Amino acid sequence: MTTVPADRIVAVRTYFHELPAATTSLPGGATTGDERPAHWLQGKVANPMTKYAEFRDNRHAAIGPDANRTVVVEVESASGEVGYATTSGGLAAAAIVEQHLEYLVVGESASAHSRLWDRMFSSTLLYGRKGIVLHAISGVDLAVWDLHGKLAGLPVHALLGGKIRDAVRVYATGPEPSTARELGFAGAKLPLTYAPCEGEAGFRANVEIAAKAREALPADFPLMYDCWMSLDVDYAARLADAVAGLGVRWIEEPLPPDDYSGLRRLRDRMPPAMMLATGEHEYTAPGFRLLCEAGVDVVQPDPAWCGGLTELLRISAVAQAFGVRVIPHAGGMPAYHFMVTRTDGDLAEFPVLSADGATVAGQHEPLFRGEVLPVDGWIAPNDEPGFGLTLDPGAELRPALGGA
Repeated sequence: MTTVPADRIVAVRTYFHELPAATTSLPGGATTGDERPAHWLQGKVANPMTKYAEFRDNRHAAIGPDANRTVVVEVESASGEVGYATTSGGLAAAAIVEQHLEYLVVGESASAHSRLWDRMFSSTLLYGRKGIVLHAISGVDLAVWDLHGKLAGLPVHALLGGKIRDAVRVYATGPEPSTARELGFAGAKLPLTYAPCEGEAGFRANVEIAAKAREALPADFPLMYDCWMSLDVDYAARLADAVAGLGVRWIEEPLPPDDYSGLRRLRDRMPPAMMLATGEHEYTAPGFRLLCEAGVDVVQPDPAWCGGLTELLRISAVAQAFGVRVIPHAGGMPAYHFMVTRTDGDLAEFPVLSADGATVAGQHEPLFRGEVLPVDGWIAPNDEPGFGLTLDPGAELRPALGGA
């Protein structure tokens, strides 16, 4: 009888997390009884679909709530230990994981990160390279890192070479910058409300929103503007000029992700003291090299989308060579484990995910326990194995493919 080494991967599974009815987002962007969105993220936010009137006033409907559903990835070793991660992409991402990536991972060592990543990327090259395939690869990659840490009895930050700093400073993304300051965050990021198709009145309203936010904040409190792929070069350049005097630190993701020449033109037209940030929807180190060559000041890879932690290390190396800062998009505990090991990892994002945007809620709740929350605007990853997260005993997981 052949004994399988304890660190060998024996199974990869995907699930959807069934939320209790009381906390489930309303379908189709429905509102509460007083006509307010059930969650601030479901409200009016400029996005690539704003040009269509039927999607203009509800971000949740515009991006397709079912297509973007969170997928839970589980990777099990021969020892019975399990690593977990999440990504987005709904049923399509889950199908790629189970029907393509699984056979490339099963039988391999949980510590063979570069080998596993290359097997997954190379095998999907004919239809992958970006988008939902990289979401699927990211989910598996992060779950393998979590598994590796649990098998070794070490936190992921130790597997990455050890902490350079004990904690990372975090800024907040939410609806009210003044609330972010009250909660102790290092800065605040506003979502842009109006897109170019809404004319000059929308442009003036965008500037006024930033001005009101600044009025409620000290002059030195960092403020950023997230434009979420909704602008063109001229509009973004005008917006940057209009809010420069308000101390807006950066304009984020103003253009479609692949408009590298547009980013170069925009950077040349922006105020010198304001930074251009983007990369939330970019993938792999070659993609981020194109952003760096376009002259962006900050790249924002998401560990759950960009290719996972294995590829995030390569992205960081590329950015460092160009002198570009890495400030990950969201990412939860994987992002914070990564950031405390980087020489330039002094700032990260923390999305305020409570429905009203007024209180700090865990990014991994209610699915996982063990998440480290910010204290006075700092997050200090603990030394628990893996990413320090454990599945909540009450979490209801349903196989994503329904037994298919």
